[in-house]
Amino acid sequence: MEPETLNIIQFACHYGGHFVLPCVIAYLLYPLEWKKASIYMVSTIVVDLDHLMAQPIFDPNRCSIGYHFLHTEWAIGCYVLMLFFSKTRLIGIGLVLHMIVDYFDCLWMA
Repeated sequence: MEPETLNIIQFACHYGGHFVLPCVIAYLLYPLEWKKASIYMVSTIVVDLDHLMAQPIFDPNRCSIGYHFLHTEWAIGCYVLMLFFSKTRLIGIGLVLHMIVDYFDCLWMA
């Protein structure tokens, strides 16, 4: 497969994972409130604001996991803890899912 095609597939998988996958999971886990759950989970994309602290801000060959401060092990541990409390569960699911998508993006780059 051509590199250009692979880049398009990676882009689609990455952003689909951040925007479509949370909606699918919300629909499966919260069928009666899937729209609200989707909004909460997709809104966790704000965790990427930590990219603004990096130099350069965007590097297509940089793995987010372990590099940006909201993508570190301690932060991910906090996101996992959020899963155990009903008031933070939707945000926790969104953040953990976000980290999983970013991790697979790192694997793709390797």
